[in-house]
Amino acid sequence: MLDLKFIRENAEVVRKSLADRNDAAPLDEILKLDGERRQKIAELEELRHARKGAAKERKTGEEAAVEGRELREKIRNLEETTRQLDEQMQTLLLQLPNIPHPSVPVGKDSADNIIVRTWGEPKKLSFTPAPHWELGEKLGIIDFERGVKLSGPRFYLLKGLGAKLQRALIAFMLELHTSKHGYQEIYPPFMVKQECLYGSGNLPKFADNLYHDVEEDYWFVPTAEVPLTNLYRDEILSADKLPVYHVAYTACFRREKMSAGKDTRGIKRGHQFDKVEMYKFTDAATSYNELEKLVADAEDIAQKLGLPYRVVQLCTADLGFASAKSYDIEMWAPGCAEWLEVSSCSNCVDFQARRANVRYRPTPDAKPQFVHTLNGSGLALPRVMIAIMENYQQPDGSIAVPEILQPFVGAKAIKQP
Repeated sequence: MLDLKFIRENAEVVRKSLADRNDAAPLDEILKLDGERRQKIAELEELRHARKGAAKERKTGEEAAVEGRELREKIRNLEETTRQLDEQMQTLLLQLPNIPHPSVPVGKDSADNIIVRTWGEPKKLSFTPAPHWELGEKLGIIDFERGVKLSGPRFYLLKGLGAKLQRALIAFMLELHTSKHGYQEIYPPFMVKQECLYGSGNLPKFADNLYHDVEEDYWFVPTAEVPLTNLYRDEILSADKLPVYHVAYTACFRREKMSAGKDTRGIKRGHQFDKVEMYKFTDAATSYNELEKLVADAEDIAQKLGLPYRVVQLCTADLGFASAKSYDIEMWAPGCAEWLEVSSCSNCVDFQARRANVRYRPTPDAKPQFVHTLNGSGLALPRVMIAIMENYQQPDGSIAVPEILQPFVGAKAIKQP
């Protein structure tokens, strides 16, 4: 959430931000409502002052009683009006996206994203590479038919060494982030309260893409970013505890309405998928340095898996709603013949912290300030699975297991049964 005072004093900055993002958030409506609200608050203060003055004069009689009742009624009416204006303002403010950092390139869509660097060369196979859906079915490690039988379109089963490879990837990534990169592992609930979605920025904008248990009012997490954002909601942290690094595995649940009709083959998009998420709480001075470290931690996973990738800086129109600056990591999948996003690393500055009310004291007696929050996939499945299957496929149709995963999988290759 953006600070209302900042919006009021920097309306043109916010207007340019919305234009750069191609976002139609109601800035003019916010400014108009803010003017009305401030006027009503001023009137309310005048009435309260008048009531105090009348009390000091200690007037008596029927006329004084009538005047007092009229003042109380006017104050009650204005208090209700300002309360309603506050609610309207809160609803509108929740629709404003974060302001891009000055270093973010201005662009109209993903075509204007910038490739920052690459690592490794896409493998040149001596045979025509098969897509992962063909490999998975032939090797008996992915069962699309039974996934649809159980749950419907965009669901699938992993079986045998396919399930074990997925589990191995999760264990490997958590182990590397906790033992080498300095993250504390969290195992959060996969269902959260509504306020957690508001805190992370998923509500109200992305309500149609979330799964919701109406009876209990539980929301299934679209990513571990949601519970991690809210770990310290309404808390004040001491400066000596920053930065805080957390990493979490969760299943993730998304309705994929925004991608209807896309990528219907294979396991690239599904309503349920697994992901390891990195999250940081930092102070304002270090957050952009921490973003670069976050990206490096995600890259380390890709490098140890031996999978070629590229780092892409997102332009203004491709930024996530809560992000001020983002990098994507994309792996090459030769069977699909496309780059697959396996991580998106973002600095949300104080946008999420303001919504979730997470603050810190720079010094013990200082006024609390909002922390900066950062998040990044470390990494996202099943796209890493796709990259491994398609890059490590062999001429005989088997899949070599990356060396670093072999102790987790207990096999050097996945072969036909």
